[in-house]
Amino acid sequence: MKQILIVEDDSLLNKTLAYNLASDGYEVMAALNAKNAEAKLTTNEYDMVLLDINLPDGNGFELCKLIKPEHPDTVVLFLTANDQESSQIRGYEVGAIDYITKPFSIVALQKKVKAMFAMLEHHKPLQDIFDNGKLFLDFSEQRAALNGKPISMSAMEFKMLHLFCKNPKRVLTRQLLLEKLWDIDENYVDEHTLTTSISRLRSKIEADGDIYIKTVYGMGYQWMGGEQK
Repeated sequence: MKQILIVEDDSLLNKTLAYNLASDGYEVMAALNAKNAEAKLTTNEYDMVLLDINLPDGNGFELCKLIKPEHPDTVVLFLTANDQESSQIRGYEVGAIDYITKPFSIVALQKKVKAMFAMLEHHKPLQDIFDNGKLFLDFSEQRAALNGKPISMSAMEFKMLHLFCKNPKRVLTRQLLLEKLWDIDENYVDEHTLTTSISRLRSKIEADGDIYIKTVYGMGYQWMGGEQK
């Protein structure tokens, strides 16, 4: 659940924003001044801060300067009654991603917040990694290592491991695996190839008593993620 901090000294506006954004499914916290906002920022990580520029004990520009170094991934959206270009430029310079000028439609702000999160999700770098401190698997770049030492894996082995990692503790039947696993030449994987591949994988990734792939007799296999025997 996305977390939003609203820093706005107008109590009614603050409560209205909090109510409507909570109704959209966000977890919302509120602060009425810069001091209270700073306290909340030191104890929690927020995905977005809706930040009024004019606060009773400071201004949003200075607060934004404190937010960005400690929370670089936090999106700051300024709420301002000042639509002068110089203020807009200053807002971008201190790290805000956008601003909305008062008075504004609550519905419009809700749509802007939703669109901003959707845009950020779309542009987020894809990281498809399993790493438990011993076994490291980077499925995006097809790199693997055990205890810091590189492991050579085939495309089929990465495909199989990816399927296991995406279904932790779930028993994957042999039939399901046979249906899902096609080799790079689009050749169907048969029973013998599956058994051999599982055995080969175990020899590469299981060491020091760690169990990654457990045989569930009569059914299939289960990803254990490196549990000890």
